Amino acid sequence: MTPVDQMKDVAKPDAAWSPGASESLYRVGAWGGGYFGVNDRGRAVARCAGTDVELDAIVEGLVARGLETPVLLRFSDILDARLRELRDAFDGAIAENEYQGAYRGVYPIKVNQQRHLVEEVSSFGRQLGFGLEVGSKPELLAALSLTPGGDDQLIVCNGFKDQRYVELVMHAQRLGRTIVPVVENSMELGEILRAADRHGVRPRIGVRVKIGSSGTGRWKDSVGARSKFGLTTGELLASVEMLRERGMLDCLKLLHCHVGSQVQDIRTIKDAIGELSQVYVELSRLGAPMGMIDVGGGLGVDYRGDQADAESSMNYSLREFASDVVYRVGEVCTRAGVSHPSIITECGRAMVAYSSVLVFDVVGSNQRAERAGDACDPADIQGDEPAPIRDLREALRMIGPGRLVESCHDAKKAIGDAVSGFRMGYLSLEQRGEAERLFWETMRRARDERDRLGLESEELSDLDETLADVYFANLSVFQSLPDAWAIGQVFPVMPIHRLGERPTKQAIFGDITCDSDGRLDRFVGEGGLRSTLPVHALDKNPYRIGVFLVGAYQETLGDLHNLFGDAHAVHLRVEDGAWTIEQIVRGDTCGEVLAYLQHDSEQMLSTISRDCERAVRLGRISAADAGGLIRDIERELGGYTYLAGRDG
Repeated sequence: MTPVDQMKDVAKPDAAWSPGASESLYRVGAWGGGYFGVNDRGRAVARCAGTDVELDAIVEGLVARGLETPVLLRFSDILDARLRELRDAFDGAIAENEYQGAYRGVYPIKVNQQRHLVEEVSSFGRQLGFGLEVGSKPELLAALSLTPGGDDQLIVCNGFKDQRYVELVMHAQRLGRTIVPVVENSMELGEILRAADRHGVRPRIGVRVKIGSSGTGRWKDSVGARSKFGLTTGELLASVEMLRERGMLDCLKLLHCHVGSQVQDIRTIKDAIGELSQVYVELSRLGAPMGMIDVGGGLGVDYRGDQADAESSMNYSLREFASDVVYRVGEVCTRAGVSHPSIITECGRAMVAYSSVLVFDVVGSNQRAERAGDACDPADIQGDEPAPIRDLREALRMIGPGRLVESCHDAKKAIGDAVSGFRMGYLSLEQRGEAERLFWETMRRARDERDRLGLESEELSDLDETLADVYFANLSVFQSLPDAWAIGQVFPVMPIHRLGERPTKQAIFGDITCDSDGRLDRFVGEGGLRSTLPVHALDKNPYRIGVFLVGAYQETLGDLHNLFGDAHAVHLRVEDGAWTIEQIVRGDTCGEVLAYLQHDSEQMLSTISRDCERAVRLGRISAADAGGLIRDIERELGGYTYLAGRDG
């Protein structure tokens, strides 16, 4: 019997449940990429430098150091290993296909601009021949400051460019940097050439072309004729002529396209790379032997572990991606008699997503299934009950083989009638309460009977979601997991401890913001997505949940809903078989998030202090009380925006 089969009756704990069963249940092997697992102690582990480190032990160590959850764990070893995996995949494809060009990856800073992470990517990447990609003036400034002496590191400059952006590029080239401004629209080439004249340099220039191949997935419209960036064929040809007229066609060094982000279908990549390669050989025929072809991003992350052509998934592997890119470019160039160019990728999501795990505590729950079990006897008629309550008792009495769907339908109709009757004044509050207890008991018994019989019914499939507990998560989805809210991104979610115990409940997670959209209710599951997550019953001890593969985009896209700020971030590395802290980046304090919105902490304290003195004069509080209140406010202004621990 599989772990999923064993989960059908979640009300009966199974002493034989094992950590391996939890690893299968949460499908860690499918989405973990070999970087995460479950050990024999029932703890989720990160696999770093040949060592398994327990996530819960790390969090306990951080709590001892005064850092509460939520906390973002960044694993430098996983980042390093992932970059090497990308390098190895392309090196292998180059050797297998006898490709004559080189491979040079660049990391797009927009994916995660946090300084410590970009520093690590730049440091690791330099050893592997990787550079950086920027899309704005601030990102270019960051790249220049984070790569001192990195003359051999490629910097690709995308995004809209004004005169000052282009001036920075020219300064960087004069400093010796290998930097390529990519022409995104027809006006930029003239700006680049004028700046080159002013500075007396012959710039390396790239052009982005709009390809006609169709996109796929959520970002499919970022490819093709309607895409935001890139030159049309006519604009590309006009740019070639402009460069030829100025005797600068040899400055055209790079051809670029955007395949899309999180491309889920490998056929899209094959078609796009084939078309881009054909443009490359045509430009070579026109006298521009560029030497570099930038295939952009697109390499996905299989958040679901399905290896499917579906959102939050992908139907190919990293090695297949590398092999197809190298083969397509090589095949087109060889056929045309054109030298093989260096291949550039901008696969930022695939580079950094695996390296970060968000951990939060559950601070309470709303337990529907527990409320449902309040000794509801269908025969316990109390006097002349209203019809909806009698109907609910009958629906509960009918629960049994062959009548589950009918009972659920009748119960849903009756509870609707009960609510309407209460609204009209025909039912008392006590009677409405009795109706709700009968309804929840009917749903619970129907679910248990469905699971006992092993029924697979679409009509009964919503019972788990209907009866799911709401576990309250000490985090803001809007701040720490904005893609889960904004675009329905699915991230792997699981407890990081108690994995040797069988989960006995189904739950969704509600965050601590005042917005009903602040929730996690789509989870990785067997055969697709689940609307609930198997979890353990809460007790007096902390219950910690990990959200995995969150290293890409989540940190810089977060907002300040309810003024919940950045979570703590901790950079970790394994040395001599043990985890060690490299860097702690403390999350926002209450005073800091208030300051973001122009609230001055000193002014706030002054105003509240005057109000305290007024209350003392009026005899409402004592002077000691006033002092205590001010001290509490000062402490909170300097404290974490999230809920304190149980002993906090």
